[in-house]
Amino acid sequence: MLEIVKRFFSNHTNQDVVCEGEVGEHDVRMAACALFVEIAQIDNEFSDAEMAQIIAVLKETYGLSREHADALVLSAKQELEDSLDLWQFAKLINNNYSKDEKISVVETLWRIVYVDGKMDDHEHYLMNKLKNLLRLSHDELITAKLKVKASLS
Repeated sequence: MLEIVKRFFSNHTNQDVVCEGEVGEHDVRMAACALFVEIAQIDNEFSDAEMAQIIAVLKETYGLSREHADALVLSAKQELEDSLDLWQFAKLINNNYSKDEKISVVETLWRIVYVDGKMDDHEHYLMNKLKNLLRLSHDELITAKLKVKASLS
């Protein structure tokens, strides 16, 4: 698996190569993926269904192959372990995503929360924290939640 990660990072296209201090597309994808992984593991049960949901989103939204999606999840897990908090990930998203793109991230987070059909207290707390970190309103958070719940019915 480590070899896959190395190849993933060495095979970026020229558009992903940035000057020092600039943020690349990969960095923003990593930030979003880190939030996806964090919401999946916040209840101490990172299920196969949650992983499948994350992989599906990475493939559909970012056009990644399964191999690259797996590598991104693995890297995001490592970034989470090395970070003190989620602020650094939210900052990258805030600086590079429009409000609609941030709402799309929140909708993905809700899909991961409800993949098992329920929301626990840890997930509830984290969703509210992420709403604040992503500078979204309570109404935007709830609208995204209701949209996702309606699509699951």
